[in-house]
Amino acid sequence: MTFGERILAARTAAGMTQEELAKRLGYRSRSSIAKIECGERDVPRPLIGELAQALGTDPAYLLGWKDNDEGTPPPASVADDDGQLAAKLGLMPVKVRRFPMLGEIACGKPIFADEDKESVVMADMDIKADFCLRAKGDSMINARIHDGDIVFIREMPIVDNGEIAAVVIDDEATLKRLYYDRPNNVLQLVAENPRYAPLVFRGEELDHIRVLGKAVYFMSSL
Repeated sequence: MTFGERILAARTAAGMTQEELAKRLGYRSRSSIAKIECGERDVPRPLIGELAQALGTDPAYLLGWKDNDEGTPPPASVADDDGQLAAKLGLMPVKVRRFPMLGEIACGKPIFADEDKESVVMADMDIKADFCLRAKGDSMINARIHDGDIVFIREMPIVDNGEIAAVVIDDEATLKRLYYDRPNNVLQLVAENPRYAPLVFRGEELDHIRVLGKAVYFMSSL
């Protein structure tokens, strides 16, 4: 069996649809899963561990290194017989938790902050974040944040100058580097793309600004 066929077998054994697996991994649609199963996309090593965790199986099975006696996907294990599978692969143990997905955030012109409390993203539990947002646009590409990436946010009312923040302007949200000139009461939201001019707010305009928190991690789609 190919790697993709083993993903399909493990998903079928778990009674999971492509949509459900995609959601567990934080993807927008099932198309990425379909391409993996068809062998149309390469899978980086860190994702193998995430796939095994989501499917409740062993990364060694997905890699074609072992089957159980019935030839079906074995349950997840942390190590092989000599206890060194984690060290060999650099994949396990993978500990994950659920992060609430609160809609999209603009990397460009601010967009309406659409909150979707029903969605969650499974990601490394060591990420020190409270929720995540999906990036939309290209204004943060020089910070390696691209359209469709998932950005993890640690909730806080203000961030240090130069840090990337999720900011709500009235009811619209954007992701930018934040610079606050306290003596002059001027706030600048600066893109990481020279095509976009800074957004500048002064005086009473700041009453319409709310910092959601600091961007601490991002996860790119395949």
